[in-house]
Amino acid sequence: MADELRIGLAELLRKAQMEHDADFLKEGVRALSQALMEMEVEEHIGAARHERIEGRSGHRNGYRERTWDTRAGAIELKVPRVRDSSYFPSLLEPRRRAERALSTIVQEAYVHGVSTRKVDDLVKALGMAGISKSQVSRVCEELDEEVERFRNRPLGGAYPYVWVDATYVKARQDGRVASVAVVIAVGVKGETGEREVLGLDVGPSEDGAFWATFLRSLVARGLSGVRLVTSDAHRGLKSAIEKVLVGASWQRCRVHFMRNALSLVPKAAQQMVGATIRTVFAQPDVESAREQWRRVADGFRPRFPKLAELMDEAEEDVLAYAAFPSQHWQKVWSNNPLERLNKEVKRRTNVVGIFPNEAAVVRLVGAVLSEQHDEWQVSKRYFSAGSLAKLERKEEAVVEQPELMTG
Repeated sequence: MADELRIGLAELLRKAQMEHDADFLKEGVRALSQALMEMEVEEHIGAARHERIEGRSGHRNGYRERTWDTRAGAIELKVPRVRDSSYFPSLLEPRRRAERALSTIVQEAYVHGVSTRKVDDLVKALGMAGISKSQVSRVCEELDEEVERFRNRPLGGAYPYVWVDATYVKARQDGRVASVAVVIAVGVKGETGEREVLGLDVGPSEDGAFWATFLRSLVARGLSGVRLVTSDAHRGLKSAIEKVLVGASWQRCRVHFMRNALSLVPKAAQQMVGATIRTVFAQPDVESAREQWRRVADGFRPRFPKLAELMDEAEEDVLAYAAFPSQHWQKVWSNNPLERLNKEVKRRTNVVGIFPNEAAVVRLVGAVLSEQHDEWQVSKRYFSAGSLAKLERKEEAVVEQPELMTG
């Protein structure tokens, strides 16, 4: 089998050199994967193809077609069959699910102080090989290195839109359990329109000093060209944005604002109030949105004076999105893109429960965010090139306007 693999790869290399074959990488992945499956199935049944020996544990039963999506493209594989259906290639999906299950077990056992022997028993109960304490430590070290590379990578180019938010998890600190803040930033790269996870950090609370330190770390790594930052109305965060991301507008998340607004009216009136406020966001331009906002606030003033006062104070911040291209409004006027990411983080961290320390929080959350970041790099652009060009033209118009007035 090794000789066949070498011959096959040598033939692919010759073809690529002579014909300049653009599918060389894809074809190489296919050939290597096919060879690996053949070696696996031989080991699985204890016999090579057409080999008749005693003691074999199964028999081949042809192949089945399977499309495998990889970064080199969709690859058509011929998966070997075994008559009792007991074989499945380790490089395909079931193995990845098993690895995720194993990772979860190791993490949870590590956090709760489960002994190495019990971890080994749990892993074996899933039908997988046992795992030693040194293996657990090695896996954690490898994860830490990968997460740190991800967290400290350079940020190149402009990121006109940035979303920031925090979620909380429990971790041990000085012998006690406390809630710690996990702060996350997501941005859209102006050159490509793709979303990226810009960074994360963990701290005792999301106060202004912690937010400022986090944002400065992003700037130090190359974050620039920020036009609009969307977040909730946390005072410390808003102040940090003003100090660190000078020149950027701040968008108060409309979803968080709506929760604040509805808390000021009786439950029976909340549906009506919510529907009325949402009419503002259906307006086609900034002038109409502002007029409707004030009309709605004045309508609430006799019956709900505190709500009207909140709307008066929040107008500029909630309607900041309207100064940007209308194609972007629905994606920048709230923290929804980051909220969905936070839900995935919570789903994964809830499995652990209580983390042994902040480093363990960074390890798991960083791994989750790194996976999401990679998925975004191969998915559909968040903003089209055409709509981002409108953002650039709008910025140029703002810069040129004072010159026209002075002339």
